[in-house]
Amino acid sequence: MNFKEAIFIALSSLRANRLRSVLTLLGIVIGVTAVIAVVSVISGLNDYVAQRIFNLGPDVFTISRQPVVITSIEDFIDSQKRKNLTLEDMEAVREFCVDCTSVGSVVRANGKVKYGREFLTGTGIQGYTSEVASILGLELDSGRIVTEYDVEHARNVCIIGYDIVDNLFPFVDPVGKTLLINDEPFQVIGVGVRLGSAFGQSRDNWAIIPMTLHQKMFGSRRSIQIYGKAAGETRLVSASDQARLVMRARHHLPYNSKDDFSLGTNENLMAVWRNISRTFFAVTTAIAAISLVVGGIVVMNIMLVSVTERTKEIGIRKASGARAHDILVQFLVESAALSLVGGLIGIMLGGVIAIAVSSFTPLPASIKWWAVLLAIVASTGIGLFFGIYPARKAAKLDPIVALRYE
Repeated sequence: MNFKEAIFIALSSLRANRLRSVLTLLGIVIGVTAVIAVVSVISGLNDYVAQRIFNLGPDVFTISRQPVVITSIEDFIDSQKRKNLTLEDMEAVREFCVDCTSVGSVVRANGKVKYGREFLTGTGIQGYTSEVASILGLELDSGRIVTEYDVEHARNVCIIGYDIVDNLFPFVDPVGKTLLINDEPFQVIGVGVRLGSAFGQSRDNWAIIPMTLHQKMFGSRRSIQIYGKAAGETRLVSASDQARLVMRARHHLPYNSKDDFSLGTNENLMAVWRNISRTFFAVTTAIAAISLVVGGIVVMNIMLVSVTERTKEIGIRKASGARAHDILVQFLVESAALSLVGGLIGIMLGGVIAIAVSSFTPLPASIKWWAVLLAIVASTGIGLFFGIYPARKAAKLDPIVALRYE
């Protein structure tokens, strides 16, 4: 018997017992569906976070009072006890970081923006030094960035995001217009590119003003965030080490004490995020694996029932010249085909769930080819592994005894 014939017989058996086949597949379908859906959502989150959240660039580091990602209540409590970072800290890093090409800082607050009778609340008002735009790669649709002259003279100028454009300037070019930020007049000098949303929160409701003016409006007691750009990707480690030494010296930290600030790069921020997503993935995969094993056991039980039901058929095939190897292959192919069909259904359902999650929730999803391939291999492997015992039992049947079976 050739392999094609074995597949045909296996599929015919599945069609003949549709309800039993569906119930048999349930465990494998659930397991594969869970794996595909979870892998797709986590992969989408990883890609999204890498591209939009932690996209500092390979040669940029940041220093902040609090960690960008807080993983425990102890970390949060510890970060609240830390000193604020100041412009003097930034100036010291700029002076002594010899492997840095530029150093700047950002400070954030929320405020109200108004133009005419229309206004927006909860807008992120960001104070920039002149270097930050180039360090972070700020892109503009029109206008210009905040310059050193703007910062030195605390000029009333601002760059705005598209939420402000859409709501306050729907039919006019905002560049050159006067916008009120917390009732202070600002000339709009630029419009940032549209960024979209992250996890359901708009990333376009912001305005950038000079750092010096921000501190006049919101006070100078807010902690700033320092950004540094190394002289090339290969010198990022040395540049960040120099910045760390400067900060430790300014904060008078003993050599054996922990940093009272957080220094991050694109790589270590992503490493923290991957650890979080890896833990979630491991737990979900373990649950899905249990479902696959249960599905495999069900496949084995159903195949044993099938062997018992088809004992006479096996006897006829053996009496007609079929070898034990042919019977073994027939039942192995049948169990593998049963599991593979379950795997394919699970892949389709998992893909549908991932697309639905991406469409109807803020969570992104990305279906990976290796996850689909893994699901196919895993489901087929489950069928082969748990089909060995029933197949061997069928192959060892004595043809005379099998022909007598009623």
